[in-house]
Amino acid sequence: MDEPGPHKTTDRQYYLFGLKIAGDFGAVIAVPVVVFVFIGRALDERYSQGWLFTILTFVAAAVLSGVIIYRKAKRYGQEYQKLDERK
Repeated sequence: MDEPGPHKTTDRQYYLFGLKIAGDFGAVIAVPVVVFVFIGRALDERYSQGWLFTILTFVAAAVLSGVIIYRKAKRYGQEYQKLDERK
């Protein structure tokens, strides 16, 4: 059986890389949505607009999260290629 050398990629490295991506993407989705919705709710209460600002800030948070995830996915794709080349 071939032992992993100092420059070979192990299964553990793939698992850790996957967990890193999952945690990062989860934070990128959750944090803007929670923050923006709290802001939207405060604006709705202040200006008595029902759900208008909450919906608008939620949409803004979703768009922002989408842009950030797209950029991070490209970067993670490059990192994965480097990790896979060492295999």
